[in-house]
Amino acid sequence: MIKEFKEFIARGNVIDLAVGIIIGAAFTAIVNSLVTDLINPIIGLLTGGTDFSGLYVVLKGNVPDGASLQVARDTGAAVFAYGAFLSAVINFLIIAWAVFLLVKAVNRVQSSVSRKEAEPEAAPAGPTQEELLAQIRDELRAQRA
Repeated sequence: MIKEFKEFIARGNVIDLAVGIIIGAAFTAIVNSLVTDLINPIIGLLTGGTDFSGLYVVLKGNVPDGASLQVARDTGAAVFAYGAFLSAVINFLIIAWAVFLLVKAVNRVQSSVSRKEAEPEAAPAGPTQEELLAQIRDELRAQRA
């Protein structure tokens, strides 16, 4: 059983998957910082400083006026936290866009590398049509002589 496990781990797919997960975790930290530290403040400026993540509607229960979402949840009230959902959708779209740009860049690099590998070496240029006709003429003259 240990031998089978070693063979399983040694397969390229498993190692590629592990590397992908590690890089994905590191990339997630970068994208989360991009969203939290750079894009959300710009969205906040455009929307007048509104933080969508704190928007909610009380469905049932008593919540003090102006209370934060966390306070509303702590009181045990049933809240419809549409702002948190909206923030999650915005974050998803931003992350999806960043991943799209990353995949597009990687594909561009891979296609340029594969094009360079696929390009055959330039074949030596053959004689032109005029040169071939001149050779035929010369050979016919040589045969007649």
